[in-house]
Amino acid sequence: GRPLRCSPLYERLKDKRACFGSKMGWERPLWYAREGQPLAMDYSFGRQNWFENAAREHRATREGVAFFDQTSFGKLLVQGRDAEAELQRICANNVAAAPGACVYTGLLNARGGYESDLTVTRLDEERFMLVTGSAEVIRDRDWITRNLSEGAHVTVSDITNSLAVFGVMGPKSRELLSKLTPDDLSSDAFPFAASKEISLGHAQVRASRMTYVGELGWELYVPVEFAAGVYDALVEAGDDPGLVHAGYYAMESLRLEKAYRAWGHELSPDDTPFEAGLSFAVDFGKGGFIGREALLKLKGKPRTRRVVMFVLDDPEPVLWGGELILRDGKPVGDLKSAGYGHTLGAAVGLGYVANEGGVGRAFIESGTYEIDIAGELVPAKAHLRTPYDPKLERVKA
Repeated sequence: GRPLRCSPLYERLKDKRACFGSKMGWERPLWYAREGQPLAMDYSFGRQNWFENAAREHRATREGVAFFDQTSFGKLLVQGRDAEAELQRICANNVAAAPGACVYTGLLNARGGYESDLTVTRLDEERFMLVTGSAEVIRDRDWITRNLSEGAHVTVSDITNSLAVFGVMGPKSRELLSKLTPDDLSSDAFPFAASKEISLGHAQVRASRMTYVGELGWELYVPVEFAAGVYDALVEAGDDPGLVHAGYYAMESLRLEKAYRAWGHELSPDDTPFEAGLSFAVDFGKGGFIGREALLKLKGKPRTRRVVMFVLDDPEPVLWGGELILRDGKPVGDLKSAGYGHTLGAAVGLGYVANEGGVGRAFIESGTYEIDIAGELVPAKAHLRTPYDPKLERVKA
């Protein structure tokens, strides 16, 4: 029976006319209805009844500031005198960073495939917070625990339920948060991928300058007992910059425009960082880690499959994922995830393109592409880098 697991903001967001979905038992706002609009999903293969609502939330994130309740994100606390050494062996990227640094990394298997991808924030010398997807926290804790060295002085605790997570995202996010904190949020004092404890309203929260939507913004980790008060302060201060509540449908379209990968879609135990286009998050120089030997054997060899971003030429059709990709009329793969790119003005999808002769830049860029939507072939453009803010200038503003 629903509701089963609820954010501390559940009743407040109901009052904001959130339409909830359920994931791992969590009630999560998918989109927010207008006054008088039915709080129900009208399912179809075309534009559903929430399309314009999600578009408004998407544009608010790109142009102003939006609030996301991300409390369902999984949170693990890894601590102990051996925590750094164990995470260095389990994570593909170098997480031996200074306290206050956030590191994006994969957890790889011995074949070099993804068991998960997540963010590691170093809290102090012996404590690390790992933030993962709502559906992966139990699996990730099990994977990490099973791969700890025998006798290692380290514990792995699920702290998901102790912290609410609020995403304050958009070019006006700094303006909004600066109304509520005396702390310096400038890029010089608080650069991208940094994490600090700050005063916000009447609470001390951890603010991490990370984003899954491709804009300037902060993820706020708030003790649950302070969550309602911090939220109320944000809403009150948000009148002037025009704070908009946004749901997970907007988050999905925003991440797709940035070609951000997602575990269970573009990432799986059979996909390597080379194929996924995420080799930047692998540090071969740090020493041994799970999957390193397998990746070294693949390093420098031609790839036969890789993730490619597609944007439809026609602004009208909608993509849902699973559609066939054709290059010069021949099937070469399928979309792993898709949605509507409201900033790009057309549907967007991410999928693997495969070719035994190689999938280098020349091969990708020389082809003519179509996406099969229910039997209709719709022309699309292939991109190896997102056309939206490819240099991360907005994220690092």
